[in-house]
Amino acid sequence: MNDVRVVVVDDQQLIRESIAALLDLQPGITVVGTAGDGRVAVEVVAAQDPDVVLMDVRMPVLDGIDALGLLRHERAKVVMLTTFDDEEYVVRALRGGASGYLLKDRPAAELAAAVRLAHAGVVQFDPAAAARLAAAVTSDRPDGLTEREVDVLRLVAAGRTNREIAGRLHVSEGTVKNHVSRILGRLGLRDRTQAAVYARDRGLR
Repeated sequence: MNDVRVVVVDDQQLIRESIAALLDLQPGITVVGTAGDGRVAVEVVAAQDPDVVLMDVRMPVLDGIDALGLLRHERAKVVMLTTFDDEEYVVRALRGGASGYLLKDRPAAELAAAVRLAHAGVVQFDPAAAARLAAAVTSDRPDGLTEREVDVLRLVAAGRTNREIAGRLHVSEGTVKNHVSRILGRLGLRDRTQAAVYARDRGLR
């Protein structure tokens, strides 16, 4: 059998290179490229045509979830790899067609096994991520908003700008804009002012 061809994407160079080096030592796996953000990842995937992409979630320029959306038409299976078990990202990864959502603290052999399973078409979720997903499905939040969307809505109601919200939540401004757009759409609101009024009426400030 041919080796599983892998691209590793992470904005932290040390982590990216360490994961790539460790995976390259595993039998049946060859790392064919790396990238430091989602936009470069899309270019590397197009050039290298890998079987599996291990993709960090939170990155500058273009985060992993948004990059996942741009890779829908590629044949590569995308496994989200992160230190975060935030339910919002789990749900977005699932909706975006990810072939798994794993936390970075896995040993190299387990990551290699996850790569092989993804290549075989098996969808995997880390137990902590699965628990978050279950919480997202069963929780009772305003109008179906995720916990992170409620956080953003509270900050919008407090008059924070997208930049201020991004700094507070440690995400990019683009991610905040996406959150605000989804909040307005789900709640049927026209703009941030209506969102702030909605939040105040429900005691979310």
